[in-house]
Amino acid sequence: MSSPGTLDPAGPLQSRLPDNHAHGIPASTRSLEDGDDTRSEGHFDRDGDPSLRPPKKRQKRNKPTLSCAECVERKTKCDRGRPRCISCLKRQTECTYSARAELIYSVRFVDPSSPSPSLTIRPSSVPSTKIKSRRESDDAGNGLSNVTSSAFLLSHIPYSKPSPSDVFGVGKEHPFANYWTCQGGLPEVIGILPKKDQADILVAKYFECVDPVYPMLNQQSFLQDYENFWQLQIQDKYKADPGLVALQLIIYAMGTQFFPKTCATADGTQQAQMAEFYVSAAHQALRIFAYLSRVNLSSIQAMILICYFLMNDNKASDAWAFGGVLIRQAYALGLNRCPDIIVPDATPEEKQQRRKVWQAVFVQDTFLTILLSLPPTSTFSDCTVDSLTEDPEPATLQTPLNLISTRGDVRYTRTMWHLANLVQRTICYPRALSQPATTTPASKRGLVANYQSLYREFPHMLTETQRGWTAQLVQNGEYRTARQSLFLRSNYWHSLMLIHADEGTPPNSRHDSAISHIPTIDARAAVDAARTAIATFFDLWQWFETEAGVWWVFQHRAYEEALMICRLLAAYGSQFPPISSPRLEPDPLFIAAKADVARMLEILEQVGTSAPELQKTRREILCQACEAVGDGL
Repeated sequence: MSSPGTLDPAGPLQSRLPDNHAHGIPASTRSLEDGDDTRSEGHFDRDGDPSLRPPKKRQKRNKPTLSCAECVERKTKCDRGRPRCISCLKRQTECTYSARAELIYSVRFVDPSSPSPSLTIRPSSVPSTKIKSRRESDDAGNGLSNVTSSAFLLSHIPYSKPSPSDVFGVGKEHPFANYWTCQGGLPEVIGILPKKDQADILVAKYFECVDPVYPMLNQQSFLQDYENFWQLQIQDKYKADPGLVALQLIIYAMGTQFFPKTCATADGTQQAQMAEFYVSAAHQALRIFAYLSRVNLSSIQAMILICYFLMNDNKASDAWAFGGVLIRQAYALGLNRCPDIIVPDATPEEKQQRRKVWQAVFVQDTFLTILLSLPPTSTFSDCTVDSLTEDPEPATLQTPLNLISTRGDVRYTRTMWHLANLVQRTICYPRALSQPATTTPASKRGLVANYQSLYREFPHMLTETQRGWTAQLVQNGEYRTARQSLFLRSNYWHSLMLIHADEGTPPNSRHDSAISHIPTIDARAAVDAARTAIATFFDLWQWFETEAGVWWVFQHRAYEEALMICRLLAAYGSQFPPISSPRLEPDPLFIAAKADVARMLEILEQVGTSAPELQKTRREILCQACEAVGDGL
């Protein structure tokens, strides 16, 4: 299969900003940085009459330009790489440097005493060491742990601290790289689209890997709009709906993410950069659309996928923040309201699409907040699950892409919707306020019974946990159902694990001696639920390895489950007594749970090569938890 695509040159329009904004710094400030002195010498005294002073001459900037000519013209960031910078590589444009820039680069390259380009540039007259030391002192004084967050997060200082912070330890740069000019507009975005055959490959990959588990698009309608767009003349494309262009671009980005890493470099670095380039273009299209003040279904769908892309790109904090804008705009469009009330004159297909998009927003918000232990925001809706119906039969569509059968999608969508309703009410709300899900053993048994009762109502095809069930679906060619079953079971059993492991401490009981605290943790049930949940990740890794290496939500759930197993085995070992026998053999559940954690550690060695530091940290934390269990785990 061919690679995801070769980018065409960037759009035809280029911005031309005034010279005094070439680098975003006023001319007076730049003259200070360059050490220029604009005072006339010998003509007036510093304390003399100001009227006698001659006018100051504006000094020209004497600082050498080290960026390439193309990036200087476009006013974009340049990494100054040789022989071509990353920006020119993605734009497929010529990358040239001035003779002075080449001379400085060659001197630094030869001189080992200049490890950083900034070391040979004359420093600013206004040092920034005070600002840096202040931030460092704040970080040192506050520490790096956030006690109000989940125990399983790689958390840093929360939002309320005075200095900037990485809330979840990821996302240290702006998520959308800027390759765009001020005046380029939509033509500039259109100019980077891949060729049609390459776009077809990426769209097909999206519908193969992403659409089964988040089926919010009407496949027939999207492909019809997609084909109509590509049949337009170039001038007509410039007038297309930017929201629809953004949706296409994020689909290209997601398709590139899930494409097997067989092209470019072995670790997929160039492939990841291409995916990030597409998502940057999608964000630029949304900016042209003015997505903060305008909204339609296409822009909402694009924003949902951008959130998942950011998660998969190990930018969970960016996804959380961007998702806040998404939910506000979904509210503004009225997606949370019953379509029969809010848009009574809409067609049945339009009402159906609104329900599907709201379900996608609601499910994304619920299962992201449960991982981050933050408050859910998709909390107000009168759109009911049962109102969701099957899509009409697709008509004949002239497209080189084959329509994928979506039979069974509605039952999966309803199932995830029902589960998200229960999870948000019983887990997300309490955890967001640092409260227990249950306060007594009886209330915990009742809540577990509610989950089990709901699970029994779900379709058998999606809930079967028998060993080898996923293999059977895959061997029968039911790949879509297999993916849906894995995602549903992972979310359900992960949620049940959290309920079983909930301490059940009544509010303020630690400070009230009149209340007798009765721990409600059922360690055996929690470990058993964690094992069932992590088994879905093992199945995903076995049958859809590339996808298992991309889906951040699946990876993080599996990591939490392995960590939960270790902590429960270490803290509640008395609930796993040895079997009575001459040799006092260990509890089989204890042995099986340790084997699952060992396998998770093996997978962490291979998965997530795009974020090696994150996986290294996860592995170190998990290894430390394993040592607390002992017995050679």
